[in-house]
Amino acid sequence: MGRMTFTSEQIINKLREAEVHLGQGDSVGEASRKIGVTEQTYYRWRREYGEMRIEQARAIIANI
Repeated sequence: MGRMTFTSEQIINKLREAEVHLGQGDSVGEASRKIGVTEQTYYRWRREYGEMRIEQARAIIANI
């Protein structure tokens, strides 16, 4: 399977979706599988984007 790239907005939305699954009692492995990424990717994204909102991600990209 090829490597996919996601925009920061997509990543933040996927993290929100994963939080919903976690809130429903799924494990991190199950939640990450449901959003279509590995556990490692989930943890990396959470570290980088966990506290961001979409507007903040857009502002960071605009400054690059």
